[in-house]
Formats: sequence, structure tokens, C-alpha cells
Amino acid sequence: MFGDDTESVLLSAVALVNTEPGASRSDEDELTRIEDVADFYSRWSYSGTLEGSERELAAVRAVRAEVRRFFTESRDEAAEHVNRVLEEAAALPRLVKHDGYDWHLHAVPNDAPFDRRILVETAMAVSDLVRADELGRLKECAADDCTAVLVDLSRNRSKRFCDVGNCGNRTNVSAYRARRALGG
Repeated sequence: MFGDDTESVLLSAVALVNTEPGASRSDEDELTRIEDVADFYSRWSYSGTLEGSERELAAVRAVRAEVRRFFTESRDEAAEHVNRVLEEAAALPRLVKHDGYDWHLHAVPNDAPFDRRILVETAMAVSDLVRADELGRLKECAADDCTAVLVDLSRNRSKRFCDVGNCGNRTNVSAYRARRALGG
């Protein structure tokens, strides 16, 4: 549907946002150690410098809120947000090839701080959604008790629940029990 790099970045944005306290019914922050940042970096095949410092941990944790905003903005708001991120980062797109990904765009140098690379790469991926009028694929989980986010890559745009809290199953079981209680 989208380029592999775009889908990977969007899925990594989901994973990052869903480390926040309260995402997927957990009150725990899942990004509290320098090792958590290193694991995120490796899992999502980021390239470039990784400091492995407390400063970097704090910066990556802080960028989650701005990345989350992409999941709630209108198309016009997201376009403005993308433009602001790219301008503030003095983004200069260039083609790169790494970690099994064919040629794709990066817009900041490899030695840019990791939090800036996360934000700029997310903005670049969101720009693909804005241009294709597919921003609606970025969603908040439909479960009442979940604040997680998701990217809907299904053909029919029907995904409603996150993958981290078993929310779809819990909602279906709850609805079934309510129908049974009413005699249906």
C-alpha cells in the first residue's frame, strides 16, 4: 500500500507512542531505561548515531507527545505539523539504503539526535499519508479504556483496536455478555 519504509516508520511511531503510561490500559511507562531506547532503535532498524545516554532517553520520551499528535490531527493540521517539523529540523531529503531497505528518503543527517530523527522520519511518513489522503489510517484505539494508537494498513480500513491490549477481544466479549444479559 505504502512504501516499506513508510509502513515501518508508521509502525515504529505506534510502538513509540504506545510506550506511554496509560497506553493500552497500563499505567506503566515502558520507556524508562537507556536499554529501552537501544531496543527500540534496533527493533525498528533505525540508522545513525545512538548516544545511549540519559539525555537521549529523556528526549525520546519527550518526543512521544508530538508523535501522538499526528494520530489526532486533521489532514490540514497534519500537513502544517509536517511542514513545521521539517523546517525546524532544516530537513534536506537524501536517498539512503540500509538494513535491507532499498533506496528511501532520510531528511536529517545520521548524526542528528535520535529524537529528531524519529520525529522527522515520522513526519516524512505522515506526509505520504497526507498526499494520498489516507491520514485516517492513523487512529486511536476504539476501546473505551485504552489510549493506545494504531496504524490501519488493512485494505478496507476496518482496523479499530490496537494490538497491545487485547482490546478487540475484550470489547467483543463485553458486547456478547451484554447481549446475553438482555436475553439476546
